[in-house]
Amino acid sequence: SEPGMELNAASPGGKRPENKDEEKVQDPNTGEAETKAEMGNKTWADLAGEMKTFLWNPEERTCLGRTAKSWGLILLFYFVFYTCLAGMFAFCMYVMLLTLSPYTPTYRDRVSPPGVMIRPYLNGFTIAFNISKRSTWQPYVDSMHHFLAAYDDKVQEEKNIECISGQYFIQGGNESEEKKACQFKRSLLQNCSGIEDQTFGYSRGQPCILLKMNRIIGYRPGAGVPVSVDCKVQKGNESDLRSVDFYPGNGTFDLMYYPYYGKITHVNYTSPLVAMHFTDVKRNSLVPIQCSLHGKGIVNDVNSDRFLGRIIFMLSIGK
Repeated sequence: SEPGMELNAASPGGKRPENKDEEKVQDPNTGEAETKAEMGNKTWADLAGEMKTFLWNPEERTCLGRTAKSWGLILLFYFVFYTCLAGMFAFCMYVMLLTLSPYTPTYRDRVSPPGVMIRPYLNGFTIAFNISKRSTWQPYVDSMHHFLAAYDDKVQEEKNIECISGQYFIQGGNESEEKKACQFKRSLLQNCSGIEDQTFGYSRGQPCILLKMNRIIGYRPGAGVPVSVDCKVQKGNESDLRSVDFYPGNGTFDLMYYPYYGKITHVNYTSPLVAMHFTDVKRNSLVPIQCSLHGKGIVNDVNSDRFLGRIIFMLSIGK
């Protein structure tokens, strides 16, 4: 055969590689295969030994690939770095707290006018019981006694002072000074005080429910005129609610209990209450009742907030 024919048979390009290294360059798959073969030949003991050496190399005296000096430098760096971050954070918090008062919130435009809440409040806003079954109304009675414990006449006489009715009790001086609080005795609630009738009318099917306004620091409700309360059937037949008595007086929040100066300085402050005595409600029926505040600056018609200036609850009295 001819020499040119032999050369072509030796390599597709017509040129034979001169050495083995050139063969490896031309065929990279060969090197990968050899590497995989070498790794495949390692036993678990070899791998464990390599891991042990990585964790601590006695010859180079390194731990996880770093010497003691290297570890010391990197730990020092992170210590200084995070110390500076903590110092910056503390400084920012300190500057921010300097602008705030612990006695009066800086921004109060989103908390007035006030919302209202009722007592007793046990299982949501449904007060349901049967007159003949004491176990159904006793929890409400217990809740009322527990809530009114702070309003006992003796407690109020010891901690608070008598104030002039019909005017705001404005107290000057430094805002950090402790403020005096006006007495609100539970005896003012008369038939709903739990003094003469220990069951607050529940045993007779004439329950008492207490209404209180949420506390707002510095707020003066009614703009000089006491805020009043009324109740009606929220939806349905208005004759389902035939009679409601209000205490004290005609169901108003006296101005002398305002303004409120906050829990830090107004330590003994007890929120004024209005008791609603439902003396004639349709029996064996679920009656939706809405009790609302009325006065200048009071908002009670926002459908998206059922607690703003009003409250809606269900009253069901069974025989």
